[in-house]
Amino acid sequence: MSLFIAYSICFAVGLLFTLVSAALGHVFTGHDIHLHLSPGHEAHTGSGGGLQGMPEFSPLSPTTLASFLCAFGGFGMILSNISATQSPWISAPLALLGGLAVAALVFWIFKEIFRHTQGSSEARISVLAGSPATVITPVPAGGVGEIAYVQQGTRYTAPARGEDGAALTAGTAVRITRIVGVQFFVAPPA
Repeated sequence: MSLFIAYSICFAVGLLFTLVSAALGHVFTGHDIHLHLSPGHEAHTGSGGGLQGMPEFSPLSPTTLASFLCAFGGFGMILSNISATQSPWISAPLALLGGLAVAALVFWIFKEIFRHTQGSSEARISVLAGSPATVITPVPAGGVGEIAYVQQGTRYTAPARGEDGAALTAGTAVRITRIVGVQFFVAPPA
């Protein structure tokens, strides 16, 4: 009967953790930090990070671990009450397999959800060459100003220099010629 208690504890801990996580999950979420360094320059940092800047869902996440504990305990309680599987040598391995199967299913479901719902509205600067922009902070001769451009329906700003080193006034329509690091080079449209 002590094995049934162990299964019950695993089930209760997994279920309790799941309920507490669901209730308080929004309290402990990460937030991006924005540092404003100087006019036209910003530094951004964020939490998480997959291959494309998206958060990853780990197989050893608290969600999958809680799912495993809850399923292991639940399967163990059920199997220890069936006469053919009352032996701990039978119920424990079957409960372990059931817990692993449920945890794997939960991992797969969340991975698919994240894969389909995580999209980035962040501009991809590699495709901006030739795009139109507008000078919003004057670019002095040989100096740095600021431009605004629209990509995928979102307006962005960036530090910019004139391609030929010439001054550009605010409101001037330009096109982005190239990007070096975070510096955009612009020229009047051809």
